[in-house]
Amino acid sequence: MASEIIAPVSPLTPALAPERPVVWPERTSGRLSCGVPVHLVERHTIPKFSIQFFVRSGNATVATTQPALAQLASTVLRTGTATRDELAIDEELRRIGADLGAGCGTDSSWIAATGLSEFSSGLIGLVADLARNASFPTATFDREQRNMVEGVRLDRTSPGFLAGERLRKVLFGEHPYAVVSPTEEQVAAVTRAQLAEFHRGHYAPENALILAVGDFSAKQLLEQMEKAFAGWYGPHAERPAEAPLPSYSGRQVWLVHVPGAVQTQILCGNMAITRKHPDWLRLTLANAIYGGVFNSRLVANIREQKGYTYSPRSGLNALQRHGYFSVSAAVRNEVVAATLTEIFYELDRIRSLPVGADELADAQAYLTGVFSLGIATLDGLAGQMGTLYLNDLPEDYLETYRDRIRALSADDVIQAARAHFDSAKMQIVVVGDAEQIGAQTKLFGDVQVLDAHGKVISAG
Repeated sequence: MASEIIAPVSPLTPALAPERPVVWPERTSGRLSCGVPVHLVERHTIPKFSIQFFVRSGNATVATTQPALAQLASTVLRTGTATRDELAIDEELRRIGADLGAGCGTDSSWIAATGLSEFSSGLIGLVADLARNASFPTATFDREQRNMVEGVRLDRTSPGFLAGERLRKVLFGEHPYAVVSPTEEQVAAVTRAQLAEFHRGHYAPENALILAVGDFSAKQLLEQMEKAFAGWYGPHAERPAEAPLPSYSGRQVWLVHVPGAVQTQILCGNMAITRKHPDWLRLTLANAIYGGVFNSRLVANIREQKGYTYSPRSGLNALQRHGYFSVSAAVRNEVVAATLTEIFYELDRIRSLPVGADELADAQAYLTGVFSLGIATLDGLAGQMGTLYLNDLPEDYLETYRDRIRALSADDVIQAARAHFDSAKMQIVVVGDAEQIGAQTKLFGDVQVLDAHGKVISAG
């Protein structure tokens, strides 16, 4: 047998090149005569631009009254105005080589479009027409309502969805943030007239925000926006009342029973902070080290060393008024208890012992590098601008982000982890077969067993 030839390995690893500086494009802020704030970022790299129209009303706005309403309104809005039907909108977009979509999140709804800069006036006019004059055609309303009913039905077959829905309910109680999805009956009960009413009440100048990024003259784009939105007015948008959040004295387990499930979805969480909190960047770094990136402690432990799961992950979920921390993993039924043990072991370790210099530097390099990559495209930069202005962050938040991450210390990480990773009161959601995993979950707190629709089966 021929001997294997092994190439020599150099003992010297080339040093990383210096991090490239980020050259921030010019930013212009203004306000249209109708009152809508506008923020424009000129980036003359390719002859395209992106426009995002936001209203600060999303699913949480109607979660306790009509939880399907905001989502359905954003979907049907895209399909017609007083002067354009769905076919005319699609033909206009094809003619100018543009894309346009609408959507809805927890705290906001939006219309977003991207196209060639030479057709900016027409695309802005179309966005304004949808924002001001959406007609909610009956045929498309019926179609999208049926699609949403089917989507809700399908969601209930997903362990990840069931876990996320239950955790939000556990953490937020009667607060609007507790509602992740409507029921099929709630979707079916929405009327076209209610969509139009929601649009009139919330798509209004004082509730709106416009962002644009790309190859344009800010002065010219402001003039085009002023023309498109001139004379627009609307009522004051009502905000839902905020119910107090639940309080827990220790860990509890919420087991969503899925008969016959061959694996278990684990999702643990506790209340945390929003992006406006002074600890946000410290906690971002702590989360990256714990479980927020692929070379984190959580991944090294329960994926690489134990082989319990392929992709464990932790995350900071910052909503407008509250935030929460979560840890997720999908595992074999027989290692549910073992996985939870390691999740809490790593939580307690990062809250107890300072991180090493190399681990800290690696996490800082990852966060600053990903940030730089994220703003390299029009969509990425537009997304960061949305984060900035929808959360009312300081004007220099993006420009100073990398320097502030690099300035953090091991003490910052441990202090943030101790303050916001609430290991002792972590709420535990598991989705799986109660007969196979119930005994394991009892090791971590009192267990309440529910079905996929949230009905309590047993407690204790």
